[in-house]
Amino acid sequence: MTSFAQPAKVLLFDLGGVLIQNNGPAALTALLPAPLETSVLWLKWLSSPCVRQFERGRISADEFALSFMDEWKIGLEPSAFISEFATWPTGLYDGAEALLRTLRGRHHIACLSNTNAIHWHRLAEVHGLFDSCFLSHEMGHVKPDPEAFAYALANLDATPHDVYFFDDLQPNVDAARKAGMQAFRVDDFAGIEPVLRREGLYPGE
Repeated sequence: MTSFAQPAKVLLFDLGGVLIQNNGPAALTALLPAPLETSVLWLKWLSSPCVRQFERGRISADEFALSFMDEWKIGLEPSAFISEFATWPTGLYDGAEALLRTLRGRHHIACLSNTNAIHWHRLAEVHGLFDSCFLSHEMGHVKPDPEAFAYALANLDATPHDVYFFDDLQPNVDAARKAGMQAFRVDDFAGIEPVLRREGLYPGE
């Protein structure tokens, strides 16, 4: 029997930019009347009232499109914007599915994602890769709000210290640490495995 470095933990992953390739920043920048620095773009996105409402499942896609285009000064028809918006997540990074299947044999694998019904439907291929899914549009909470992390912890059979969280945005990592999780910022999928190996979480080590 294969030995492992430590008992099973909860590995909690963001999706876009971590396990899922996300063309959102580039696609959104191309629609804007004037480009924004990526860090500024993300802060504006995270604080956008209509984004927060949509990703908490509080407004419809049509309501989101109208509000978002007005807020961000985008000159498209609502239906055209929704069609464009739907394409932002482009699928799993190469190797992501294999890694999740390997890890799931030893740890509890979960995701905590700011997402919406449109994108989650597009990502049907990933639904069965997790033991638990915490999705903002189903929870009614978005990262980095503490309620999102509290919701996940309340539904996981683990203490916060035994939850290892991976995200590509520093505000979310900071919020996870405040909730007691061990949290790591990774720029993309390639950043995950080195952390797993360093923390003794990779099977067979």
